[in-house]
Amino acid sequence: MSHAENRAVVEGLRAGSPGDWLIVAGDVGERFEDVEWALGLLRERFEQVVWVPGNHELWAVEEDGPRGVARYEALVELCRGLGVLTPEDPYPVWRGVGGPVRIAPLFVLYDYSWLAPGARTPEESLAVAHEAGIVCADEHYLHPDPFPSRADWCAARVAESERRLAEVAGDLPLVLVNHWPLVREPTRIMTYQEFVQWCGTERTADWHTRFGVEAVVYGHLHIPRRTEYDGVRFEEVSLGYPREWQRFGLRADLARQIVPARDVPAEVAGRVGA
Repeated sequence: MSHAENRAVVEGLRAGSPGDWLIVAGDVGERFEDVEWALGLLRERFEQVVWVPGNHELWAVEEDGPRGVARYEALVELCRGLGVLTPEDPYPVWRGVGGPVRIAPLFVLYDYSWLAPGARTPEESLAVAHEAGIVCADEHYLHPDPFPSRADWCAARVAESERRLAEVAGDLPLVLVNHWPLVREPTRIMTYQEFVQWCGTERTADWHTRFGVEAVVYGHLHIPRRTEYDGVRFEEVSLGYPREWQRFGLRADLARQIVPARDVPAEVAGRVGA
């Protein structure tokens, strides 16, 4: 929300029908005040808001501000004060049109296992990226404290998320929400394949088939589109930087309908969008 153009987009977002829920798939902003403004405004307009962190929220840009796990925990507390659901809350159940469906907000991160072309190890992959002059800003701003590395933090988050998903799998259809895509396939069209190592982890490659998933919602790549893998819908709902979306204009389905999968009349109260 540090860009005035993106703030204007958020100000224009409103529920299409009474009872609508909104999924926010991360990268709301780098500063707490921007995150609070955006999520607070959306919470006033939607019946429920579900948020997962992106790398931008986790960047330690404030002077003497929290970093790593402490920053994430502070963001969770901010959301709870606004009535916004996070990956630390019980997975909510949508019981409106297209339901019941369980929404599972996740925070999984990445571990450099999506190697750059020609690399055999994460170390080689990072070296290839540095040589090409492609380095994610996370290397400077996203601190893993108290974990020794982002990969270690990712491993802990994957283990916790797997445990929780296993507890509810088979109960109701699941909608998984994570900032980073859970499978590598959406990254294949990216121009700079050296950047892909900052986009996800091999550890989540089968989650969409293992856990009875109806749809996966993610952001991060700045390539908003709908794809399908193994019969499961994958919805990228990122907005991106103004310089990106202004090239082609805003999508008509800016708040994209996730549940039900097909359009329903607006007068049918309640849908889940992202």
